[in-house]
Amino acid sequence: MPAALNIRARTRRWIEHWDPDNEEFWAVQGRAVARRNLAFSIFAESLGFSVWLLWSVVAVRLPDAGFAFSTSQLFTLVAVPALVGATVRFPYTFAVARFGGRNWTIFSVLALAVPCLALVGLVTSPGAPYWAFLVAAGLAGLGGGNFASSMANISYFYPEGKKGLPLGLNAAGGNLGVSIVQLLVPALVVLPLFGAPQGGSQSGDGQLWLQNAGLFWIPFILVSAACAWLFMDNLATAQSKFSDQAVIVRRPHTWVMSWLYLGTFGSFIGFSAALPLLANLRFPDSGAAGLVFLGPLIGSLVRPLGGALADRFGGARVTLLTFAAMLVAVLELVAALNRGSYAGFLGAFVVLFLATGIGNGSTFRMIPSIFRAQHLSSAGDALAARERATASARRESAAVLGFAGAIGAYGGFLIPQSFGMATQITGNPQSALFVFVGFYLSCLVLTWWCYLRRRFAVRAAPSLAAARV
Repeated sequence: MPAALNIRARTRRWIEHWDPDNEEFWAVQGRAVARRNLAFSIFAESLGFSVWLLWSVVAVRLPDAGFAFSTSQLFTLVAVPALVGATVRFPYTFAVARFGGRNWTIFSVLALAVPCLALVGLVTSPGAPYWAFLVAAGLAGLGGGNFASSMANISYFYPEGKKGLPLGLNAAGGNLGVSIVQLLVPALVVLPLFGAPQGGSQSGDGQLWLQNAGLFWIPFILVSAACAWLFMDNLATAQSKFSDQAVIVRRPHTWVMSWLYLGTFGSFIGFSAALPLLANLRFPDSGAAGLVFLGPLIGSLVRPLGGALADRFGGARVTLLTFAAMLVAVLELVAALNRGSYAGFLGAFVVLFLATGIGNGSTFRMIPSIFRAQHLSSAGDALAARERATASARRESAAVLGFAGAIGAYGGFLIPQSFGMATQITGNPQSALFVFVGFYLSCLVLTWWCYLRRRFAVRAAPSLAAARV
């Protein structure tokens, strides 16, 4: 029989023994514990994404509420949370190994209340300056950090050959928070739920309750923190020194995969943040702004498919095809904006989000395979050496998942800022899309060069083919 789970104390829930690659252990005990932690991780991460993208929706209604900000300022306002979120992902990545996955989930989800309350304070203060809005939007970036710690944590729970689907589900649950916030908030801010309204006429027409956008999430934050306290676990086997994880910055594959993830997830979060403002700017009378949640919804739902396809066909092949699809979609988006085609605009974004969702799953599936292959290729045949190599690969791949997630999140800043700068300089946002075309070409070439050229892959990591990179 596999060793029993050793939980030191109910109040801390530390699991001492964890061996998911042992089939008997996994079947008898491991699978149920992993699924339980995955479920509540998804809940917490979804809230993190919802808070992270709050300003992508609220910014669209600020002019109607009486806040006179320029188009460029509004694009900056929706970009700042991504900048902060990407940056805090670096410490969040290493926090799981230091404090435990359950403990850090409790802290990080409770921290989401801070940006929600900051938003409430500002939108109910008519004379609030723009810099204060930037600070409040920056605080929302805390929600973006949750992804890095959550993905690193869940990667420890699952066997090497079964990481694709759970990592995809965990990420998809978080990504789903984007579509949830973009679907619910536009309806919430026109309901007289909390406090006094902003804007509108004396008769009440057009009045807004933007504070609803922040207050609505507080009960869910408290419930999620309670669920993490009661039902999640810390893994003692996930604990490691910072120096053991920091070695990833010397691994070439860390930087290659971070670049690719900037292309997939960076596009997903960047277009998600920019799309409400872009739709309102280019098609103000079409109702396009009310449909923007569909893009992130599609991208979220297909992310597990990306992981599953990578498990079946290899992550590099799937990733290459997604970059090709993204390239075509952006070119169509340029054409649709130039001719003012609302249908072409929506169609291009559907393809774009479909491709980014699948690519998010496939790139993240590649990371554990690459690091496992590299470590095992130099471990020799001795059982003890291979066990140490497997443990090192699991530790490093978890760190790279968070690190690449941090790099990728900068796309949420770069894309809205690109649209804002293009609008300010040229008078239209579509000129920014030509930069994205060049970037996707670089991602496509890099994927082929590093992971699909047989000679290069064999020289870099002899076991890559077996690992289905």
